[in-house]
Amino acid sequence: MLTIEKQIGENELFLKLSGRLDSLTAESLEDELAADLQDITAVTMDFEQLEYVSSAGLRVLLNLQQRLGDPGTVKLLHVNEDIMSVLQMTGFDAILQIE
Repeated sequence: MLTIEKQIGENELFLKLSGRLDSLTAESLEDELAADLQDITAVTMDFEQLEYVSSAGLRVLLNLQQRLGDPGTVKLLHVNEDIMSVLQMTGFDAILQIE
C-alpha cells in the first residue's frame, strides 16, 4: 500500500510518500503526478515513511525526471539506507537530487 500526501506550490509539487512503491502502487503515483505536472518545474518527495522501492517505482522516478527535463528537478528527502542502496546500485543517485 502507498499513501500519497501532496502540496502544490507555484511551480513546485511536494509529495510525502508512505508505504511501498512497487508494481502494485506505482500506477497510483504516476496518476497523481500526471494530474499536477502542468506548470511544475520541481518535484520534492519526502521518503521518510517509504519502506520499499521496486523497479516499477524507479521507472516512475525516471519518467518524472525525463518529463520535467532540464532545468526541472526531482529531489528526494529522508531516504532510508535500504532505498539509498537501491538508488546507488542503479545509478539513480546521479540523476536525482538526494538530501
